[in-house]
Amino acid sequence: MTKAAEQMKGRAGRLARLMPAGPSTAARTPFVLLVVLLLTGGLISLLLLNSALNEGSFRLSKLKRETTELTDEQQALQRDVDGYSEPDALERRARELGMVPGGNPAFLGPDGKVRGVPERASAQPSPVPEPATSTTAATVTASPSGSGQPSSPAASATPTTPLPTSSGR
Repeated sequence: MTKAAEQMKGRAGRLARLMPAGPSTAARTPFVLLVVLLLTGGLISLLLLNSALNEGSFRLSKLKRETTELTDEQQALQRDVDGYSEPDALERRARELGMVPGGNPAFLGPDGKVRGVPERASAQPSPVPEPATSTTAATVTASPSGSGQPSSPAASATPTTPLPTSSGR
């Protein structure tokens, strides 16, 4: 066994010669620098990421505000279109233009025959319903015959629906 103890001593002795005796600061310095560089790089990248997220958040809130404004404007324009599309408003504007209601329509069949009796629209339009805000005395003017009837359909109607306005964009 003494030979085995000498071999162990020999191996341990060789290993001890390979390892330097005492603490070494030369091996720790690059490791500490690497750790400090990684931490600094991580902090800088977190700062840049946070800045980019904040910029995106500001842009998102600006776009949401613009979307709200444009939605409000679109709804106001849709209300104007709906107001102009109402049957009463269409009839009033048609009468202002001098249009009269049509008579009974006639239809052409595929064989070319006329179905129904065609009639010409009457030249005298039915009375224009007055808006609730205007007075009838303001719309009645003296006609050349002096009958006190409105001089023309366009002169008898007063527009009550305001024109659409833009918000300055």
